Amino acid sequence: MGKPTGFLEYKRETSEEVSPKERIRHFQEFHTPLPKEKQRLQAARCMDCGVPFCQSGMMIGGMASGCPLHNLIPEWNDLLYTGNYEQAFDRLKKTNNFPEFTSRVCPALCEGACTCNLNGEPVATKENERTIIEYAYENGYAKAEIPAVRTGKKVAIIGSGPAGLACADQLNQRGHLVTVFEREDRIGGLLMYGIPNMKLEKQVIERKTALMKEEGVEFVTGADIGMDIKASKIFKEYDCVVLACGASKPRDIKVPGREAEGIYFAVDFLKATTQSLLRSNLADGQYISAKGKKVLVIGGGDTGNDCVGTAIRHGCAGVIQLEMMPKPPLVRAADNPWPQWAKVLKTDYGQEEAIALFGKDPRVYQTTVKEFQTDGKGKLKKAVLVKLEKKTDEKTGQIRMVPLEGSEYTIDVDLVLIAAGFLGAQEYVAKAFGVELNERGNVKTQKGGYMTNLSKVFVAGDMHRGQSLVVWAIKEGREAAQAVDRSLMGYTNL
Repeated sequence: MGKPTGFLEYKRETSEEVSPKERIRHFQEFHTPLPKEKQRLQAARCMDCGVPFCQSGMMIGGMASGCPLHNLIPEWNDLLYTGNYEQAFDRLKKTNNFPEFTSRVCPALCEGACTCNLNGEPVATKENERTIIEYAYENGYAKAEIPAVRTGKKVAIIGSGPAGLACADQLNQRGHLVTVFEREDRIGGLLMYGIPNMKLEKQVIERKTALMKEEGVEFVTGADIGMDIKASKIFKEYDCVVLACGASKPRDIKVPGREAEGIYFAVDFLKATTQSLLRSNLADGQYISAKGKKVLVIGGGDTGNDCVGTAIRHGCAGVIQLEMMPKPPLVRAADNPWPQWAKVLKTDYGQEEAIALFGKDPRVYQTTVKEFQTDGKGKLKKAVLVKLEKKTDEKTGQIRMVPLEGSEYTIDVDLVLIAAGFLGAQEYVAKAFGVELNERGNVKTQKGGYMTNLSKVFVAGDMHRGQSLVVWAIKEGREAAQAVDRSLMGYTNL
């Protein structure tokens, strides 16, 4: 696939990034794609490796290796290299409903498992994917495909994140009549309000959902099922229901002073910023501002990094990002061999911007909050931090991070953003539909299945598997669509 010797002839090149100090002035995407001819040479680097781990999606060492969607990566790399863009798009869309999303926000599990990555640099698969999908839009290949036959079966999908949208897309193409209900004012779920605009510009979502509307999918916004609209109404009007509401219950931290003014969940901070940005380019001031504030972000993951980048764009006075775990190594450890996902230090865009602006990495490892302190009037003023150390539980053998006695220190802080992950589905939706939850707070199904304890109700995405990646949500949505189709028709050809 590609050019047999391409990986020897061409070095890996990726899109140019706008410099950190320049890009923090705006909320637009900041990558300048390579010229198409150069990108085709990047596709030429896809070697005829024989065993393409890039598309395997296998679980190795508790983490995915390769693309969970099993994208036909060597095939469309070859087609891109030879300039067959339309065929490349046809192969790409066979497994991925939304390459315009994954080519922007996926951590590229495919590249981590690329055979070239064993002794060199991986193929730039993520940017090759983006080239194909954007060329398809520019040249009219990505257009509405209206189903020729309708089955008359009606499906309600609750939630319009990547899982709900993927499920809707599949079922609509099968010929079912699909309605997607979204409680927010815009379609997209966490794609819209959880991922900042500089990572995924919102017109990219609107471009795709406009096509889906043209194809026959109905979208209803401002519809909070289980709160404003009763589940009984949905049951009465639809043959099947798919719950795709996400793992939207944020994990809190319970320490003295938590009730202080100035402490927010990351998802609320990011959502408010995007809403204000789309309404008025932040002119209305209806968001949680970090301007001039000393910001503390609790959580070292993608959401924490997004908070860092957003706070910097607001004009914060400084930012610290706490990470409970030890600092990862710079290179693979001996017990983390290829093609496992490499557990190594990565510096994301928000951290790069903090380094450029404030002169140091904002991340502080093996540290958490012990207490918040106020100014005496309820307003956040300081945070007491404590170092953590590894300890092995004698009974279970599990490694735990525990406070190191005497390591406390205090910092000044005006704004705290809690990005500590999510605990599962919001109970009111599950309760409204009468579905059972498992011990993790997700909707319960049989292992590998998508049907709940009710035969008409299915579940997909984070609400099913817990907080995860966009690419996993798409996979879940596609597989849930198969289960729904089989339930409605007695078989499935999805």
